[in-house]
Amino acid sequence: MKPYLAFKRILDWIAALFLIIVTSPIMLAAIVAIKKDSKGPILFRQQRPGKQGKIFTVYKFRTMTLERDVEGNLLPDIERMTRVGSFLRKSSIDELPQLFNILRGEMSFIGPRPLLVQYLEHYTPEQNRRHEVVPGISGWAQVNGRNTISWEDKFNYDVWYVDHISFVLDAKIVFKTIKNVMVRDGINSSETNTMPIFTGDTLKG
Repeated sequence: MKPYLAFKRILDWIAALFLIIVTSPIMLAAIVAIKKDSKGPILFRQQRPGKQGKIFTVYKFRTMTLERDVEGNLLPDIERMTRVGSFLRKSSIDELPQLFNILRGEMSFIGPRPLLVQYLEHYTPEQNRRHEVVPGISGWAQVNGRNTISWEDKFNYDVWYVDHISFVLDAKIVFKTIKNVMVRDGINSSETNTMPIFTGDTLKG
């Protein structure tokens, strides 16, 4: 697996640089649309755990407003999702800024999705194995249901990927990702457009 991981890093860097150049008009259009659609920053920045749990800042195009209730809490995701944001998320254009994360070596095109930092304390030792590889924009869990499957199934897919990582598997995920984006398969698990917060499960002893 190690020889392939070194080769994968080279492929990631070359492909990310190429795609940044090719998709720059799309990213520019997204920037203009976001600014016109709602107030707030263009980019959504959030700390996520990467390989071996090392924390890094992940970048996405902002898809929600920053509206809060009278107590200062952010409104539910469904209420904050913008029209432009909904399109960016369904088309996966919101993920394009992560190409810069790939250039920096913090992410890969394919790998377990980097999740929230607070989830680290809830993983079982087996689930935590998802951090043995560099996280990705898309992964085995994403092409097998994305937000339509349970957290337990998602982690099972992630760990399975860690144990079976190969060029052939990555290529298969790339093609399935493109297909899913085109047909918008597995984009939304419900009307909220997002996964529920992970707070641990019965597998944790």
